[in-house]
Amino acid sequence: MIDSSPGSGPLDAARALLSTLVRPSTDHTPFLAQSSRPWVRHLPYVLAVAAISSLLPSGINVMANDYGINGGLAGALAVAQTAPLLLAVSRPLAAWWMIGGTGLLAALLVLTTGTGTAGLWPWTATGLVGYLLLMVPLSLREPRRTLIAVWLVTAGWSAALSLAATGSRYTGDNVLLVIALTGAVLVLGGALRESAEARRLLSEQAQISEVERERRTLLEERARIARELHDVVAHHMSVIAVQAASAPYRIPDVPADAAEEFTAIAGTARESLAEMRRLLGVLRSEESGGEKAPQPGVGQLAQLVETVGRAGVPAELTVDDGLVETVPQAVGLSAYRIVQEALANVVRHAPGAQAWVSLSSDGPALLVTVVNGPPPERTESLEASAEGTGHGLVGMRERVRLVDGRLDTGPLPDGGFKVAAVLPLGTSDNTPREPTA
Repeated sequence: MIDSSPGSGPLDAARALLSTLVRPSTDHTPFLAQSSRPWVRHLPYVLAVAAISSLLPSGINVMANDYGINGGLAGALAVAQTAPLLLAVSRPLAAWWMIGGTGLLAALLVLTTGTGTAGLWPWTATGLVGYLLLMVPLSLREPRRTLIAVWLVTAGWSAALSLAATGSRYTGDNVLLVIALTGAVLVLGGALRESAEARRLLSEQAQISEVERERRTLLEERARIARELHDVVAHHMSVIAVQAASAPYRIPDVPADAAEEFTAIAGTARESLAEMRRLLGVLRSEESGGEKAPQPGVGQLAQLVETVGRAGVPAELTVDDGLVETVPQAVGLSAYRIVQEALANVVRHAPGAQAWVSLSSDGPALLVTVVNGPPPERTESLEASAEGTGHGLVGMRERVRLVDGRLDTGPLPDGGFKVAAVLPLGTSDNTPREPTA
């Protein structure tokens, strides 16, 4: 960046501009290397070899015959001025230093030791053609500031060499032609590069916008399906709750145990309806009123374990003393959901298996462990007929991620399964929310 403060002058600005000549582009990929066609990938090298093959012999002949340079020296200079065109395929600025430096050296040797008088000055015809060919990859790879610096250096030394030649020793001065042609090639190449870069950025932005549009459409469709599914499931759950609650009155001589079971079924159905209404509130509004409703926590785990026991999975719960009062609400909600999902997986995949739920404190963390043994007998999973989606474990990981914890899940050697979560107790979030994705 050029400093425009009062203490900096044109010299500092020029120094900052010319410093770009020693900072080449970090992209050293050969031109057209991304093409899927092999012949296209090799095309830049073929063109470079063709240019070298035509410019090398003519360059030796021009410097030896028209400028009076020794044959061996003319050959070395011609090679140094043309061979770097191969390097320009991937590192054009480095090739510019080689070709430009050799061109300046050749001009000084012609001026001091040359004897010919029938040539253009200060650039030989072959040297000018090779230099213009170099400007093409240079302008397509380097930024605008570097191209301006290259053009200024080229114009500066060409003008200086032109002024250094005295008399009419050479047939013509081509300094203005060099300056004009070099500038034209750099401008056209730079414009093509910037235009291609702008098109690439626009294409990337269009792809990002398309992905976001598809994602938004997917989320909207999921929310719509969830709302429709809620209406269907809520109807059936309401029927279950009403039938279970009214069964002792509709059916005469219902045993006391059966009446108690009907009452438990009705209570479970009402809890499920409340959970669905809370989820539906999240789906219907970004500022969901459902988040203001009381959320379950460690204190409700005993009721959860009892409900699972009635579903045929005997479970034991162990909670350290004082945890119910000390666990933050966000951590308690995450622990409840993890245990809920783990026990639900036992019901679905290992019906009848014994389960153990343990909550303990380990310094600044809450340890949640749910372990189940193998089923008492070989029984088919309740979901064996459907392909599992893995959403249960994904949901657990999302819960753990909400409080910056860790989750470890996996099968046990005896055929059971283990879910272990470490939830930090030092969270500052006391207003938990249900994850929406």
